Amino acid sequence: MKALKITMVVLSAALLAIGIGTTASAFHSGGVAECGGCHSMHSAKTGGDFLLLGTDQSSTCLNCHLHPGDTGPNGYHIMSANADMPAGTAPLQRTPGGDFGWLQKTYTFTVRGTVNTEDGATHGHNIISADYGYGVDPTNATAPGGTFPSSQLACNSCHSEHGKYRRLSTGTVATTGAPIIGSGSYDTSATPASGQAVGVYRLLLGSGATKGGVTFGGVPVAVAPSTYNRSESLNQTRVAYGVSTTGGQETWGQWCATCHPGMHSTGNYVHPIDQGLGSGISTNYSTYVSSGIMTGSFAAGQGPYLSLVPFAENTGDYSVLKTHAKNNGSFLAGPGSSDQVMCLSCHRAHASGFPEMLRWQMEGEFISYVDNTGAAAWPGTDTTPSAPQFARGRVAAENQAAYYDRPVTVFGAYQRVLCNKCHAQD
Repeated sequence: MKALKITMVVLSAALLAIGIGTTASAFHSGGVAECGGCHSMHSAKTGGDFLLLGTDQSSTCLNCHLHPGDTGPNGYHIMSANADMPAGTAPLQRTPGGDFGWLQKTYTFTVRGTVNTEDGATHGHNIISADYGYGVDPTNATAPGGTFPSSQLACNSCHSEHGKYRRLSTGTVATTGAPIIGSGSYDTSATPASGQAVGVYRLLLGSGATKGGVTFGGVPVAVAPSTYNRSESLNQTRVAYGVSTTGGQETWGQWCATCHPGMHSTGNYVHPIDQGLGSGISTNYSTYVSSGIMTGSFAAGQGPYLSLVPFAENTGDYSVLKTHAKNNGSFLAGPGSSDQVMCLSCHRAHASGFPEMLRWQMEGEFISYVDNTGAAAWPGTDTTPSAPQFARGRVAAENQAAYYDRPVTVFGAYQRVLCNKCHAQD
């Protein structure tokens, strides 16, 4: 009995440490985590540095953020285990940033007599994790449009492993000044009182942080619903992205440009970011239902907001953004003319089911088509006709999973690429 009691105490402590217990505190709690969760004084991983429990930084993160045996979206997991996504099945996680497991999905297919290969490495940021089989980007030696070395890309290239960045009660982001009382990422996060602080969104790196020879200028603004890793088959997950350039904060475009400055130069061949949508684009967005349908009439839980094409609201007010970060279909308003397009309007932050971590398939004319029964369908090698130029080596279930499990009826037949959500040229 004594041994059982000791075992239960140890188990309870472990559960609390990773945020599965009955308390509201998560492992990071908005800032630095329990030291022993990542480091060990006497039993660190052989071959690693900094007394880490993994061979490298990303492997240490994935010790918690990857869980073999998942059967669907699960909490804070951001990568599916290889064994849980065999050929013909999609990665399982549905976080707004995407599942790094897509990096392991390489597709080969034939279109008009030509064999094509879509390397999994094209699907996202190639973080390096020796323990979990993730290596250096095989194509890009540096970040596209920048100088950050691909050989140094890890989770802590974007996230602060020690979580020092905090939002004070004044709204200013700093690395000192008040203790962090909890996460600042969620609609349920506390509002810090005087002498308190909350963590910044997703422990992102901020002003003064230098990685791979580049230095960050600030932290972007966002609020997520507290349950965010979930299927969007019924209701969408809306992250309320905001805009602020004061007190150690910056726009999403500025933050991404830390590593990708060349992608943000001006000119006719660069999509604008961090600028107001204007009345025409915002009207298109709110009235666009699907290809050829501009009635602005949406099924329950399906619009006009579309999480496959998010935008940044022109506000840095967390009290407002908290009321907009929803997963139950209760806030689906489209953008105003001053709301902004951002990098994340088209790309996921981690990885996606499509090249360049895009939120939708850009390699074919249609993202949906009609099968031999005359019904709208997600394309796939297992559907008839197979439409290889649209299926691109995937079974239909993989394509549907890449759209976060939406039924094809959300768009209907012959839906063209989702650039049209803003531009309505279809």
